[in-house]
Amino acid sequence: MSVIPAPVAGLPWRIMALTSALACFAGVVLYSAAGGSMTPWAGMHLIRFVIFLVMALVISRFDEDFIKSLSFPGYAGVALLLLFVEVVGQVKGGSQRWISLGAFNLQPSELMKIAIVLALARFYAMLPAGETTRFAAVWPALVLIGIPSALVLLQPDLGTTLAIVASGVIVMFIAGLPLRYFLGAAGAGAAAAPILFSMLHDYQQKRILIFLTPEADPLGSGYHIVQSKIAIGSGGLFGKGFLNGTQSHLQYLPEGHTDFVFATMAEEWGLFGGLMLLLGFFLLLRWATGVALRAQTKFGRYTAAGLTMTIFFYVAINLMMVMGLAPVVGIPLPFMSYGGSSMMTIMICIGIILSIDRKARRGHSGMSGLS
Repeated sequence: MSVIPAPVAGLPWRIMALTSALACFAGVVLYSAAGGSMTPWAGMHLIRFVIFLVMALVISRFDEDFIKSLSFPGYAGVALLLLFVEVVGQVKGGSQRWISLGAFNLQPSELMKIAIVLALARFYAMLPAGETTRFAAVWPALVLIGIPSALVLLQPDLGTTLAIVASGVIVMFIAGLPLRYFLGAAGAGAAAAPILFSMLHDYQQKRILIFLTPEADPLGSGYHIVQSKIAIGSGGLFGKGFLNGTQSHLQYLPEGHTDFVFATMAEEWGLFGGLMLLLGFFLLLRWATGVALRAQTKFGRYTAAGLTMTIFFYVAINLMMVMGLAPVVGIPLPFMSYGGSSMMTIMICIGIILSIDRKARRGHSGMSGLS
């Protein structure tokens, strides 16, 4: 008989410990970014994490079929919120992306990253195996992806638009659609790139053009990337030391607590700190990928893979952005960047993946009992 109660022993302690370690490290970085103060970022960041961790654990207890039943209504609800943003959304930095809820500003486009995965996973789980090779398996998915992408692009938010498209495409790929569809879409996208580029706002065009040569405009469009590179490079192997960063403390590094928090961290913790952070993300993504492989149903497999891709997209694009390998598109770094909507999105992803994992483990236990 175990001394530890079954409900406590059944908690996903490894994932809780891993995500808590990442969030606490973020708290340390944000504490330093504020000049050695828990306000205004570090304290609120940790409080939000605790709240959203509890939320993730509650979601993990939901049955997979219940989550599946919410997929289409959830997609419709978030799409309506995106329309609501266009009418009464809060404007910050020239973008209209948020709905004010008093102490919390909700960014519905973040929730659409999850909603699109769930909706497409359910759609393809409903299709018979042979139907995925037909065009009838493509156009509904394109509509489901296209509607929110267009609404988010109007805000304007290019980074989130790309994240929604990427999450949707990965579900389509895993569902078994023929490769020719993806090659054809890539070719059409390349041909339409000049037209799409001309539709972007001037500042978005400058971000895309400048990221390869930010030094050409170091005080204008290239300022963010130049200062980020300086912060990362000056950290060296082991960093300047806790509370000793200069780029963020002297206000040279813009958005050092949100989009460019990795640069803030790298300046004080160096290459070693960056590698430890990457190891944490690797362990999280390896676990999530394993859940997708173990999933007992098509819906579970597609959902876990799509949400894993969502988390990976956050990490990959943010790191490429702060290192000057991608345009600045405003993608936060999971667990590290200060912001409620992005953290809530990541923790919902983890909660749903935990739910799928719980069903997979019950299935394996049941099969073991029958053998």
